[in-house]
Amino acid sequence: MGLGTVDRRIFEAVAESDSKALDTVMPRLTAAADHSKLWIAIGAGLIAAGTPSMRRGAARALATVAVTSVLTNQGAKRLWKRTRPDFAPVPVLRRSRRMPTSNSLPSGHSASAAAFAVGVGLENRPLGIGLGVLAGLVGLSRVATGAHYPGDVLAGFGIGTAVALAGAAVVPTIVEPPVTASEPLRFHTRPRPEGDGVVLVVNPDSGSGTGERILDEVREALPKCEIVEIADHEDIKDKLRDAADRAEVLAVGGGDGTVSCAAGIAVDAEVPLAVFPGGTFNHFAKDIGCDTVAATVEAIRAGSAAYVDTIAFNDSDTVVNTASIGAYPKFVRIREKLEHRLGKPLAGAYALFRTLRSDATVRIRYDDKTVQTSLFFLGNSLYSPSGFAPARRVRMDDGLIDVRILETGPRFATVRILGALALGRLVHSPLYHELRVPEFSFTAVDGPTPIAHDGEVEIVCQEATFKSRYRSLPVFRPLP
Repeated sequence: MGLGTVDRRIFEAVAESDSKALDTVMPRLTAAADHSKLWIAIGAGLIAAGTPSMRRGAARALATVAVTSVLTNQGAKRLWKRTRPDFAPVPVLRRSRRMPTSNSLPSGHSASAAAFAVGVGLENRPLGIGLGVLAGLVGLSRVATGAHYPGDVLAGFGIGTAVALAGAAVVPTIVEPPVTASEPLRFHTRPRPEGDGVVLVVNPDSGSGTGERILDEVREALPKCEIVEIADHEDIKDKLRDAADRAEVLAVGGGDGTVSCAAGIAVDAEVPLAVFPGGTFNHFAKDIGCDTVAATVEAIRAGSAAYVDTIAFNDSDTVVNTASIGAYPKFVRIREKLEHRLGKPLAGAYALFRTLRSDATVRIRYDDKTVQTSLFFLGNSLYSPSGFAPARRVRMDDGLIDVRILETGPRFATVRILGALALGRLVHSPLYHELRVPEFSFTAVDGPTPIAHDGEVEIVCQEATFKSRYRSLPVFRPLP
């Protein structure tokens, strides 16, 4: 029995089968896949709301579908002559509304389906498997509706897969290293069920009333905690130093700028720090798991604390989260303002576009090279994901500084950066630089420049040196 005979018999078996599921689902599925509408819709959804690997996979898959469609319809169908199957055995309800008249071999629908599924799977394997099942159903729909023989479908699958794999050879996939975390190093301290030995420094008028709320909750939960209230005209550094001299635990209520100030004083005084979130974003408090007053109170009561890294900035200031130059603070403000409405991917892309159009560029020299940048990010410990939208820290005691620089000086830099971002390949762009080092220094070539750190503090200088202080600060935080 020849392959052609087997092919026809399988077609007839599927076509003549009495199945309400085939009658209902197959015509709709094959119509959805007409002109790759199904794949374009899925790809657009992934680009708009997917993870970085999903967005890369969608961009790769849509490009693969476009190439596959041209090769199949303008090339393969003209090389191989095969008439369409006789669809008379197919129930009327199951037939395609418009039966194609072009050559039957290969199936263009199946080629596009395989191209999309494999293209996505090269960047995101679990999603690719699910789309592979959907692609298989699209191939089945072409047989069930009488448009193709099974052999046509298999040939289409082969072409789409081959094009996707060839594309991966030309544009290699991005292999993201697994994010690993380790157990934090515990700081051994006694439980303080009533807060004895804790000195809390807080401005009651800070944070639009947040400071007063912190005071009320701490007074009730930790009655033996000493509370130092400061006024707007008083120097918080002096108050924190005085408190650290007599405290067993230095506590502070405020935003990230206030926390970074308290962290440096706690490191110098060799006392643990407790953080009560009282700012706008409270990145440090969230990263240590103390995003509420109750969480910090519970950690103090239980004596739950661990070491985290800090960064010494020019040996005089302390960074607990991030530092930046140029327009990076503007980028963050725009992204965080829009991400709740647009989602992080679209908000980040729009913020990057707006920021790259600004004139806040700075020329810096580091590691024997000079670059012009408007987007410079430096983080305490490693942030994820890679690229220019760092969002979170898995651990805060790795002894490393995360440095990311977008070079905006070269010709057509903005177009090249936005193109790489759209294709999900920013981390491979020659304009993107990422370092993970224990120490980093740079010089502002054209004179002193503002350097912002931890969201609130800005220092103007020409020479900047950042040194990681490994596990230098014990902080109270929930621990497993």
